[in-house]
Amino acid sequence: MPIHLLWGDDEAARSRAVEALVAERTDPAWQSINLARLDGNDAAQASQALEEARTPPFGGGDRVVVLQRSPFCNQSPAELAEQLEAALPLVPANCHLVLVSSGKPDARLRTTKALQKLVKTGEAREQSFQLPAVWDGAGQIELVQRTARELGLQLEPAAAESLSDAIGSDSARLASELEKLALYVGAQPGTKTPQPPITAAAVEALVGSHATNALQVGDALLAGQPAEAVALVDALLVANEPALRIVATLCGQIRGWLWVSLLDQQGESDVNAIAKAAGIGNPKRIYVMRKQIRGRKPARFLALLRQLLEVEAALKRGSEPGDAFRDGFLLAA
Repeated sequence: MPIHLLWGDDEAARSRAVEALVAERTDPAWQSINLARLDGNDAAQASQALEEARTPPFGGGDRVVVLQRSPFCNQSPAELAEQLEAALPLVPANCHLVLVSSGKPDARLRTTKALQKLVKTGEAREQSFQLPAVWDGAGQIELVQRTARELGLQLEPAAAESLSDAIGSDSARLASELEKLALYVGAQPGTKTPQPPITAAAVEALVGSHATNALQVGDALLAGQPAEAVALVDALLVANEPALRIVATLCGQIRGWLWVSLLDQQGESDVNAIAKAAGIGNPKRIYVMRKQIRGRKPARFLALLRQLLEVEAALKRGSEPGDAFRDGFLLAA
């Protein structure tokens, strides 16, 4: 499979996949000649990647050409698209063109269609690396388990849940913590000896307390616990989370609740229609939101949005972030 299409917003997992391919396919003694790392933001380098991918390797191992921020599946200029289509049949079997991008390939583009044909015939491989949403608990646990498998580590189920709670969707930190936990329990990935599993007790001892995210602040506000919401915001601010980003996340969360509440009152039962009206990408999230807001009226969400408007106004007038959230949440409670 000489063509590799890697995409998704999980940059850490993408990088691990690229480095694994480089280690597998290239000879370290010949990497200076047979390994190229280029940037697709520069059209000249994107064109160069296609040229190098058609050049057989020199010496031992295969040739690997890594094109970060690949433009070929996202608004590729016509000239580059033509160059890609011309180059694809000419890539030798011992050369690997690795196209890396953060966005999902645009299925409407001719370049994407050309690559998808190769995927179907087995001449190309496509891998997606997408981070789960902050509300997707099951997806976050699967992220932990998948990362552990990639690193050759064993995890107890309770440990996976604890790591998910502590780290969430921070893929780069997750890999770092797993490596530290491996040392802590005495695991030696890559050896044939049985590996001791990472336990929940090890996670608690080394990783520590649960992580905080802005959605937890919204949950505390919804439950009528403004003091808890302020404490969670303080933890986010200590972790250098931008105050206006917290406000934006909370506004989006509460607007979603408001839309679901209003549409439920009108008798709308189609979750796809509700998700479309509320601007929610995953309709399955509607079931979770309905449970969260059960028994609460739209007026409650409007009041919360007014509080956030006061917080945002205070921040833009120059108030200290902690004071703005404290006054907005506690004085209005």
